[in-house]
Amino acid sequence: MNSNEIDIHKELKKYFGFSQFKGLQEQVIKSLLNRQNTFVIMPTGGGKSLCYQLPALIQEGTAIVVSPLIALMKNQVDAIRSLSSENGIAHVLNSSLTKTEITQVKKDITSGLTKLLYVAPESLTKEENVNFLKTVKISFVAIDEAHCISEWGHDFRPEYRNLKNIIKQLDDLPIIGLTATATPKVQEDILKNLDMCDATTFKASFNRPNLYYEVRTKTKNVESDIIRFIKQHKGKSGIIYCLSRKKVEAIAQVLQVNGVSAVPYHAGLDAKTRARHQDMFLMEDVDVVVATIAFGMGIDKPDVRFVIHHDIPKSLESYYQETGRAGRDGGEGHCLAYYSYKDVEKLEKFMSGKPVAEQEIGFALLQEVVAYAETSMSRRKFLLHYFGEEFDSETGEGGDMDDNVRNPKAKIEAQKQVVKLLEVVRDTKHLYKSKEIVFTLIGRVNAVIKAHRTDVQSFFGSGVAFDEKYWMALLRQVLVAGYLTKDIETYGIVKITDKGLGFIKKPSSFMMSEDHEYNEAGDEAIVTASKSSGVIDEALMT
Repeated sequence: MNSNEIDIHKELKKYFGFSQFKGLQEQVIKSLLNRQNTFVIMPTGGGKSLCYQLPALIQEGTAIVVSPLIALMKNQVDAIRSLSSENGIAHVLNSSLTKTEITQVKKDITSGLTKLLYVAPESLTKEENVNFLKTVKISFVAIDEAHCISEWGHDFRPEYRNLKNIIKQLDDLPIIGLTATATPKVQEDILKNLDMCDATTFKASFNRPNLYYEVRTKTKNVESDIIRFIKQHKGKSGIIYCLSRKKVEAIAQVLQVNGVSAVPYHAGLDAKTRARHQDMFLMEDVDVVVATIAFGMGIDKPDVRFVIHHDIPKSLESYYQETGRAGRDGGEGHCLAYYSYKDVEKLEKFMSGKPVAEQEIGFALLQEVVAYAETSMSRRKFLLHYFGEEFDSETGEGGDMDDNVRNPKAKIEAQKQVVKLLEVVRDTKHLYKSKEIVFTLIGRVNAVIKAHRTDVQSFFGSGVAFDEKYWMALLRQVLVAGYLTKDIETYGIVKITDKGLGFIKKPSSFMMSEDHEYNEAGDEAIVTASKSSGVIDEALMT
């Protein structure tokens, strides 16, 4: 192993010019070189792509890299080509190539020149491509953005589901799956759907200690609030995310009129304009890009100083990925989101035309975003808990980097109420989501509660001394504390844990802080102004 170690350090220096690996890279590369199935969960900016690029460059044969984003593939191919005198060292195989180009790609692979072949999942499923790949030496298969395989992931792609069947046809090849955001449920899904439950898993911490998280009420003055914020960060690079193209255009215009150098970016612009606006941002000819969620995929600008969400995103994974574009150099990164429940209702309306299962998933993911926005506990702790990571706000790095920790709400003892809440979850036999648990406590009947006859139980209405907001806030904090767990597979059914059963037997102090009251006075102005705000911009996500 020792010679292997010296080798990979030497190769790292030779190809990438680095004298040492970052984080988990070395262990991941060794696992892949030992031909083990490998699963990597590493936040963006952690050096994920090097985990498969280096093994590909130093092994015999061609590595297949499956990626859903054409722009991302192009960037990576350009980067690899710059490391070698041979252009053929890396290729893309997708629908944009001409017949002549495809012939050249195949020739370079057959001759052993190509080390990395980037393909979209659709191209990999084409019979003629599969037949060709069966005839050449393949070193391994890398599946980037592996969360696309899970319908619980924030960017599900049905064509990813077929990958394991294709790979099986090629040979007994090691697989490396990589993702920058995955909840425990999505991780399990990825391993199952790629048939690699035997994979060695490497998970880096999701904590970005240099990012400051803040949520503000979205009022009708949101535009002037954004302008004020940008002027306080004069000359710094930032991204503003909006859900619709129309809103992107409107905000970009408002900023320009107010002396902020800003450009729009969305799928309605032609490719040339998009590329020009992206370059202007990268070359710092403009300070701010106003964009739909598609912006920034594969853009590695290290000094983005703020990311503003004008509209709340559809899931915490999206939020994590988009805020993760700030402060990649370890410097300042301010993540500011504007929250209004009306926006959430708008997103729910967008979902209403989709199949029921998809709607259920969409609603469950959106409720997590609502919980994040409304909570008054440490946002970092809340976010990391969502990704299955424990965080101690007292001692953890970046513990004071959010608005809730800096401006704490008064805490109150809630030991008795926690016991009451846990007993209701236990005694309703794990049938309910958060809403029904809270309704049971405050004695409110709905169709679901009536169907299970919970309204005739002795504990129905036992928490009527407190209101719905209080119980919802407590439930969220008890979840993060680990006394309850949310079963995502059944769309958010709440269950009690062994730790929770222990608390009922032997209660201890539990200090809770109440959720924020979001005063949406004056919000009507936004709704009328954006009545026709267009559709969510999903065209660029493909």
